[in-house]
Amino acid sequence: MPQIRKKKIREAEIPTASQADLAFLLLLFFLVSTTIDVDTGIGLTLPEYVPPEEQVKVEVSKERIANLLINEAGDILLDNEVVSVGQILPKIKPRIIEKIELPANKKLIVSVKTDANTNYNRYIQALDQVKEAYFEVREEYAQKTWGKRVIDLNEEQMNEIKEKIPIIISIAEPEVVKK
Repeated sequence: MPQIRKKKIREAEIPTASQADLAFLLLLFFLVSTTIDVDTGIGLTLPEYVPPEEQVKVEVSKERIANLLINEAGDILLDNEVVSVGQILPKIKPRIIEKIELPANKKLIVSVKTDANTNYNRYIQALDQVKEAYFEVREEYAQKTWGKRVIDLNEEQMNEIKEKIPIIISIAEPEVVKK
């Protein structure tokens, strides 16, 4: 009787020679297509440089200024009253609102001054509270005037809000206090 031979079944092999190339291409693809979030710093519009001989001193009445002082220990003084970071917004907001209908040269100026050794985090928290007060007033004005959120306004309406409620923050140079 003839013997039946079993056929050897070939084992499937995955070619590994090009795996390094594929890994490199995938890595390159993700490096090129991924965006990396970069810290952009504090979004402030700085004034244009004016040489000292061309600078004009302008007298500003005391009721237009909200003095925000932050010392080395992180204590906050708003118009000679000790406040916490959370109290800045509710104290500044009414002062912004009361000056909405006044001309540009009568708007509120928030003057922020720190000690040279003030904790940077405390400074940013205070500045954020001031900006938030302005943003909330703008939002309320947009709702009252047009029944829309600020983000939904057209360019003309945005310009009107910026004119009515300008964000005027004066950041003074920190002082070095000698002990």
